[in-house]
Amino acid sequence: MIHSLFLINASGDIFLEKHWKSVVSRSVCDYFFEAQERATEPENVPPVIPTPHHYLISVLRHHIYFVAVIQSEVPPLFVIEFLHRVVDTFQDYFGVCTEAAIKDNVVVVYELLEEMLDNGFPLATESNILKELIKPPTILRTMVNTITGSTNVGEQLPTGQLSVVPWRRTGVKYTNNEAYFDVVEEIDGTYTFDPVTKLLTWDVGKINPQKLPSLKGTMSLQAGASKPDENPTINIQFKIQQMAISGLKVNRLDMYGEKYKPFKGIKYMTKAGKFQVRT
Repeated sequence: MIHSLFLINASGDIFLEKHWKSVVSRSVCDYFFEAQERATEPENVPPVIPTPHHYLISVLRHHIYFVAVIQSEVPPLFVIEFLHRVVDTFQDYFGVCTEAAIKDNVVVVYELLEEMLDNGFPLATESNILKELIKPPTILRTMVNTITGSTNVGEQLPTGQLSVVPWRRTGVKYTNNEAYFDVVEEIDGTYTFDPVTKLLTWDVGKINPQKLPSLKGTMSLQAGASKPDENPTINIQFKIQQMAISGLKVNRLDMYGEKYKPFKGIKYMTKAGKFQVRT
């Protein structure tokens, strides 16, 4: 599975590495740097890069590349999902996932990575379980650990590992028993841009004619900035709450393993795919 993990900042410096099986030399990242140089934009670096002896699978989050080194063929989306889970865990623990936050909490980072992967295979990735295994860092806890030489690692087995639902602790009771899950769709639509009126019109295709969504905006350079030699590329992000463009509906939702009668709700949301407008 995953042999090594390298964290690379926007300057191209490897500021953290973790190895689970055998130590992989940093020189393997040269293939990633070559692909990075050929990419026109940071997010256009290929997520999967084959090398003579390894596969490099990476994601870009918060201006940091998380590059996993694989020695055998595995489903790429499986590794990509794990890398996103690592980023989400760092953000949950430290508030932000930046190079400075990772360096300031490097001990906790290594402890988390050690628990999230066992010999290169995902083990504990749920936040509830991880927080019982490794306590989130605080100023007081950091001072106590510095004085006593103790760590943030818990002394008891997380109760979540004994639960039927891994992300939920055992024996939890709420005043209102509710269950929600999200239906999220990504769409790629058509658009036109009028350089005279500076109007960008977006059409998502088949939708309720009485509620046709549209996106309008303006773009301006910073004061004193020179006009670019080439026309810029505009990236667009949007979300439509409580709507599924495809018309997908959930007719029935059943829950098992619970003795109480929960309230079941469904939230729909449509969000943009990767949009680029070339002016």
